[in-house]
Amino acid sequence: MSRVYNFSAGPAVLPLEVLQSAQENLVNYMGCGMSVMEMSHRGKDYEPIHQEAIATFKELTGIGDDYEVLFIQGGGSMQFAMIPQNFLPKGAHADYANQGTWSGKAMKEAQMVGDVNVVANCAKDIPTRMPRDDEWKWSEGAAYAHICTNETISGAQLKKIPTPCAGVPLFGDMSSDILSCARDYTKFDLFYAGAQKNLGPSGMAVVAVKKELVAKADVTNVPTMMRYATHLDNNSLYNTPPTWAIYIFGEVMKWVKKMGKENLFRLNDEKAKKIYDVIDGSGFYRGTALKEFRSNMNVTWRLPTEELEAKFVKEAAAAGMKSLKGHRSVGGIRATIYNAFPIAGVDCLVDFMKEFEKKNG
Repeated sequence: MSRVYNFSAGPAVLPLEVLQSAQENLVNYMGCGMSVMEMSHRGKDYEPIHQEAIATFKELTGIGDDYEVLFIQGGGSMQFAMIPQNFLPKGAHADYANQGTWSGKAMKEAQMVGDVNVVANCAKDIPTRMPRDDEWKWSEGAAYAHICTNETISGAQLKKIPTPCAGVPLFGDMSSDILSCARDYTKFDLFYAGAQKNLGPSGMAVVAVKKELVAKADVTNVPTMMRYATHLDNNSLYNTPPTWAIYIFGEVMKWVKKMGKENLFRLNDEKAKKIYDVIDGSGFYRGTALKEFRSNMNVTWRLPTEELEAKFVKEAAAAGMKSLKGHRSVGGIRATIYNAFPIAGVDCLVDFMKEFEKKNG
């Protein structure tokens, strides 16, 4: 069976060479006589896999030894709960931006723990967007500030990282655009990403956090597995971690390094531009995000009717392009083109879009 072009937002496309290398080493990893999935997470065969994955990620993000990289099960949604449990003490408040579905979910988890100050709210704006520079309403003395850099469902992306009040740690959900464009990761005291989009398989989140932040947290009443300190103090090995997911994550990081970040960022912009150019040059397709906030990872648009959208998705799938249906909460069309998505797939989609408009416009 030939591979299709997979536009899924997650679990998402992985680099083909990573999959092929994993296939080659599946049964007998590097001659050690067993699969990574069978290794002891505390054994000498697995240890270098774990450590290299962390080191390569730190190199790519440009963070130093003041940060620790953690592998925590539960994806980004678990982080929504862990963050306030660890860093929102009784009587304090946190700043949250409500920028869409996922940031809204993060905010709701925090509201179960303590008080939340909404610093910006554009979650229901149509066309979808991110807060503008003059819209942030930060509060002094917040325990932390939480933002989302890219909203997967709406297709809106922060192009500039904002700065909260002095002394307030900045936290970022970067699940769907991490390592996709130039960012200064040192602006964040904590940033995280569900692995299943740009980093590897589903089942875990990758968290980078400043060690001093974890050391200061009062976790007296926080369950052991929900404490960042538990994972930090044990190098993410307190319990049996998702070793296969970590292995693939490490291979994806090596792939990103081999590609070269600047080359990858340029390619991501090129891929997105090809699709947006068709949308903008058409009276048939309508983009759903404001141009200044358009995501280079999740391109979203509508057709004149829902019936035409259903037809578009069905015919695209028959032509080898799958998972183009928009999220169930908003409808429409969504082309997710993460780092590993090939430009040939974008060219195929662009040609299909033009032909579909000719036949149905």
